[in-house]
Amino acid sequence: MSVDTAAATDRLMRFLAVPGVTGQEKAIGREIMAALKQAGVPARAMRLDDANTRIPLPTETGNLIVELPGRGSQHNQPRMMFMTHMDTVPLCAGAQPKIAGRKIVNQARTALGGDNRCGCGILVTLAAELVRQKLDHPPITLLFCVREESGLYGARHVDTDDLGGPEMAFNFDGSSASSVTIGAVGADRWEVEIFGRASHAGVAPERGISATMILALALADVKAGGWFGKVVKGKGKDARQGTSNVGPVTGGEGRPAGDATNVVTDYVHVRGECRSHDAKFIREITKAYKAAFEKAARQVTNSEGKSGRVKFKAETDYHPFRMKDTLPVVKRATAAVTDIGATPTLRAGNGGLDANWMVRHGIPTVTFGTGQNEPHTIDEWINLDEYDRACALAVRLATMG
Repeated sequence: MSVDTAAATDRLMRFLAVPGVTGQEKAIGREIMAALKQAGVPARAMRLDDANTRIPLPTETGNLIVELPGRGSQHNQPRMMFMTHMDTVPLCAGAQPKIAGRKIVNQARTALGGDNRCGCGILVTLAAELVRQKLDHPPITLLFCVREESGLYGARHVDTDDLGGPEMAFNFDGSSASSVTIGAVGADRWEVEIFGRASHAGVAPERGISATMILALALADVKAGGWFGKVVKGKGKDARQGTSNVGPVTGGEGRPAGDATNVVTDYVHVRGECRSHDAKFIREITKAYKAAFEKAARQVTNSEGKSGRVKFKAETDYHPFRMKDTLPVVKRATAAVTDIGATPTLRAGNGGLDANWMVRHGIPTVTFGTGQNEPHTIDEWINLDEYDRACALAVRLATMG
């Protein structure tokens, strides 16, 4: 497909230069709307929803929704949606993008933000090319989500009635444009409060109940049981697989775990996650963590025979999904990749995507890469050849009969 790649790159550089870490998407939202207006999309076609009022974390703005009416011979065809997310991880704050040959690199010691300003550039380029070339296409909704990086919250809390009833969707987030992601893992996010008893560690340590020791015993038990890191239970084709991780360990918001070396630690707060393509196995991994913490709390007692206690909470962060190869959205995706001269590769991802929630909402959604490389690291860079292919792919997806 013919795409003005120079203009597409200019848009990407423009978006990369605008701060917008997760939860703080107001400025990048304004920039995207300005770029859409410059491309010929009328202001009346754009609006911000109120998803931010339902997100349990402070969020400056809602999702950006843009509705493009159908044109020409396809104007009465079923609506489709193209989506991405506006936010970046906090490590991207202060990025200084620079073009180096066919790459965009970073002059600052931060992440670059290609995840997912590349997706933003692709969707705006799609709208610009549809207007510039007066291409026939069905009604299209563009969705720019907030807070993807901190929990897929924008996609989770979007009101599907605001989307115009798309029959299928295409999400842009990842590396290779020819990678057709039709499934992804689900995840539980858990947290545990460990309650011990403080005591002077030099004068009367036996009177204390160490929350730190409860944590240590629980994690040792989890590791010994094979529930930490890469988790595989069973053998051969019947093996169940997943992952788990223990994240922040604190004494509460903004506090260390423990007050001093001479005080038995009476409180520890821990957060973690469990993932798998199998929803039942996610729950089994989470259950193993809960059992380990409860067992450890019973094991740590003081001289009075009192033990520690734990309060374990878990919730589904996002649900796993796997779409059938025969679905119309998958067939359209693979045909479009072939049409731009690439070879489609169907895959299931091990990370959560906004597509997880779109599929949960009843909108079958395929995800493509955008040219991102080494995201969430200071070594991040963008492959402009792949970005250009993704722009061409978006136009082809929107216009093929």
